[in-house]
Amino acid sequence: MTATAQLPRDLQAFGQGPGGLTSVEAAERLVQFGPNTIPEPRAASLLLIFIRQFRSPLIYILLVAAAVSLAVSEPEDAIFIAIVLLLNGLIGGIQEHSASRAAAALRNLEQPYANVIRDGEAREIEARLLVPGDLIRIEAGGKIPADITLIEANGLLCDESLLTGESAPVHKHIGLADVAGEHRNSDLAFAGSLVTRGRGKGLVTATGPSTQIGKIASEVGKASISKPPLMIRLAHFSNRIAWLVGIASAVLITVGLIRGLPWNELLMMSIGLAVSAVPEGLPIAISIALAISMRRMARQNVIVRHMTAVESLGSCTMIATDKTGTLTLNELTITDIRLPDGTCLELDAGTDLDSCEIRGPNMSVADARQKAARLLKAASLPNEGALTKQEAGWQGIGDTVDVALLAAARKAGLEHRVMQDAYPLLARIPYEPDLKYAASFHQRGDSVHMFAKGSAETLIDMADRMDVGNRNVPIDREGLLAQKEEMAGRGLRVLAFAEGEIKAANDRTFGHHHLVDLVFLGLAGMQDPIRLEVPKAIRDCHAAGVEVAMITGDDPRTASAIACQAGLKFRPDQVVVGDDVRKAEDGGPGRLDALTKHARIYARVVPAQKLAIVLSLARNGHFVAVTGDGVNDAPALKHAHVGVAMGRKGTEVAKESADIVVSDDNFASIVSGIREGRVAYSNIRKVIFMLVATGAAEMLLFLLAIPLGLPMPLLPVQLLWLNLVTNGIQDVALAGEKEEGDELERPPRRPREPIFDRLMVRRIVLSTLTIGVGGFAIFWWLLQQGYEISQARNLLLLLFVIFENFQTFLSRSERRSIFALTFLGNPLLLLSIVASQALHLSAMYIPWLRETLQLTPISLTQWAWICVAASSILFVNELDKWLIRRSTVI
Repeated sequence: MTATAQLPRDLQAFGQGPGGLTSVEAAERLVQFGPNTIPEPRAASLLLIFIRQFRSPLIYILLVAAAVSLAVSEPEDAIFIAIVLLLNGLIGGIQEHSASRAAAALRNLEQPYANVIRDGEAREIEARLLVPGDLIRIEAGGKIPADITLIEANGLLCDESLLTGESAPVHKHIGLADVAGEHRNSDLAFAGSLVTRGRGKGLVTATGPSTQIGKIASEVGKASISKPPLMIRLAHFSNRIAWLVGIASAVLITVGLIRGLPWNELLMMSIGLAVSAVPEGLPIAISIALAISMRRMARQNVIVRHMTAVESLGSCTMIATDKTGTLTLNELTITDIRLPDGTCLELDAGTDLDSCEIRGPNMSVADARQKAARLLKAASLPNEGALTKQEAGWQGIGDTVDVALLAAARKAGLEHRVMQDAYPLLARIPYEPDLKYAASFHQRGDSVHMFAKGSAETLIDMADRMDVGNRNVPIDREGLLAQKEEMAGRGLRVLAFAEGEIKAANDRTFGHHHLVDLVFLGLAGMQDPIRLEVPKAIRDCHAAGVEVAMITGDDPRTASAIACQAGLKFRPDQVVVGDDVRKAEDGGPGRLDALTKHARIYARVVPAQKLAIVLSLARNGHFVAVTGDGVNDAPALKHAHVGVAMGRKGTEVAKESADIVVSDDNFASIVSGIREGRVAYSNIRKVIFMLVATGAAEMLLFLLAIPLGLPMPLLPVQLLWLNLVTNGIQDVALAGEKEEGDELERPPRRPREPIFDRLMVRRIVLSTLTIGVGGFAIFWWLLQQGYEISQARNLLLLLFVIFENFQTFLSRSERRSIFALTFLGNPLLLLSIVASQALHLSAMYIPWLRETLQLTPISLTQWAWICVAASSILFVNELDKWLIRRSTVI
């Protein structure tokens, strides 16, 4: 049972020190307080889902039909309608239950993590394992995993709009929690709120249902889930079809009454025709198509948060991608050090930090280590990462740059903890994109030592001296910038370092104004290797008509070098920097659109410019998928056509703003998602084509027969049977059709392209005419040959079952010949067609079913000519596909 008692806030009350809880204590408290999760409402039972299948106007029509059957003393029809309703409810209920379970499984893939201090070490654990008393670290871009009391806060701002509705971030600082007024709760941070700036450390005081958001969630319950726009459009389409069917049924009833047909037969005919012609199974079939693609995407490490994003990703014409972690491995390694006197040092790239060495020209390893020591000390102290040795090897926690710098210092023999003890931390200036540097202030005897790391341009401007052979000489800014340019030209990410010293003072408030008289220590070059899969993925994008643009904060030369390695196609004039974007923005939307129309590499771009670039690309006619991982990427992710957040290194803000989360941060996974998105949309079109064409053909059969004086071609109960055996499971099987293999060889779909384009309309009309007119001609011919009406209906029903099964199989591809597809490529579809035919054959021999449907066994000769007649749809469709492949019009 979960404990909810109010917990004390201070560390001592929890019986622990600054090293956090022990693993044993944490395990005991997890049992006592329960997991740090908000209980989800119970999922609907299969029985409730089954009952929901009957809440449909079409179901109500069938119930009326059953009542009419009983009223006119035809209990067999009423029983058959009841069986149809039960079967439809059971099939739909199982499908919906399966889809909901799949969606829940996908949600479980997105497990948030927290940085916690346990057993005196920093580690990353699943947020659900947090317990009251845990010490956790928080930083910009993260979500607060539990209610906490802050014990450290450095420039910390939290967005608590989720709880308060106030859009302005709240400044957090220590020691004012009990003061009334604007400072109330300033040292408290609540689960679910977002850290928009700064960083801090806090003590967990409440988890799970005991948190503020947990209490709210327990009262609010489960929120309703709105229908995706695609489903809404299709629902509107179904309503229009229903109106057309209603009008057609009214016409048929009127003509039938004029001809003197019994009103009860006409009523049952119109009801059966409506059920057959209206594609009531379309929404659930499309939901299944999207759900199947969601599962397939999940296997490709693409987690879809909003169902419509499945189809949207397949429609994108431009991917605006990050570089680090998406095109590259996001495993930075310091490979080069350049000292101000021009000395070049190389670092081994191995993972065993104890055996890696630093080398320099004409010097021993010990000398090389000594030369690099001063720079690497400045790299290690203003550093918030952690590096620990585990059984599996060295493990880093924190920013990848910080971890890479700590690894380089370790290679020089510098222990992070030893240096921290020797230089006690007084204050820190965290890295922010606007500052372009980070700094720390440390006590060293009677003075304060300052260490800074950041962009080369920034620190070169901040320093007035440089280190040459342990002597501080006047700085040579042009020479240092030339060194930086040379390193960036080799594709290295370049970082600069400086140090300074000031006298200790009583005022312990340190800031930017203290960073004066700095000594420039040198440059470090980092490499982040291109992912092996990326070049092929880029080629696939180009083949699929999808353009790729890189947006990065890196130097343009570094960005260009990485882009070349990745295989991006661009010219030198297509590389622009943040200043170019800013000037274009100042000139108005038109000028920015002109810039983004040709630019493909955006370097030195600040996060605020990313949204402007994405919106401009959209104005230029692109359907844009944008990737991001930081809190500042959230606006671009939110307002792009498809927002794609990185799952491993991405912040919670980015994930919540995105439609899709790539769990392995790999660009190649996005391309796989595009393929699956195109497959999903193609399958939706296949289901629509099959359902609309067969329903329209049945309607056309009656519109030809009744006005021309022929008897009713099929009885209402026969129409219901036809609808059951030909659409009962085939539409769902068709929704799971596998890729055809050429999805990435086709151009992307135009964003405004309707589902019923010229190709779709052409194919529906052709199939409708072939089946409807063909069926009418056969029925007329049978009557002319002297067949009784019941015999003619028996043969016509079989003809339509085979016709529609052919039509289902032909729907597997819009352009490719059915003979070019793998026959067993969709086993469920093949099985459903065989089962459909077997079920109808069985109905001819089962007494009660044969009498209800008015069926009789037929001869082999009749089987043969009916199959030949039904195969006409095969030849007509194959001929049309051949013409389509040869045509350049459609």
